[in-house]
Amino acid sequence: MNTQTQFYITPSDMLEYLYCPRFIYFENVLGIPENQGRRWKVQKGRNIHKKKAEQNPDYLRKRLGIVDKQTEVKLHSDRLGVRGIVDEILTLDDGTMAPLDYKYAEYKGRIYQTYKYQAAVYGILIEENYGKPVNTGYLVYTRSKNKLLDVPITDTLKAHVRETIIDIRRVIRDGWFPQSTKYKKRCIDCCYNGICVQ
Repeated sequence: MNTQTQFYITPSDMLEYLYCPRFIYFENVLGIPENQGRRWKVQKGRNIHKKKAEQNPDYLRKRLGIVDKQTEVKLHSDRLGVRGIVDEILTLDDGTMAPLDYKYAEYKGRIYQTYKYQAAVYGILIEENYGKPVNTGYLVYTRSKNKLLDVPITDTLKAHVRETIIDIRRVIRDGWFPQSTKYKKRCIDCCYNGICVQ
């Protein structure tokens, strides 16, 4: 690993950065933990991931053209300085691969941008580790009767993800203080509200 990538960022870091870039600054530059692991919803989501990995390990969604799957796969990219654990890596009958991610969430008519970016991060990691193209990701909304949706992972989305990775690394490496989110309602119950200058 070269000197540019002496630390790894994760898909969770990306979700936090997209929610509000300052999360990364407070956590990684100032060393003030968010303590989100204590939140009930986060813990519930982790338990569902574990349960899904143990249930029906040989089940394949054949209507999607899936011929193989792997669960709870650890992947990393030294080139990008990214690592993560993919809930499922699917191999499709057309020779492509796809990430599948379980979300402890309800589907409310649209896929959030954060979920699209997370799917794309996993897609990039799969491409680098397996040498196979990734054009689609899948999301399972466990609080909406396991509703399955596909996320197109386009070259444009992958490019945006790579730019975001560069921005996150800049915050952590250089101590850059980014702009806060433009969605000010997110600030109301933010754990950093008391120390964040708007």
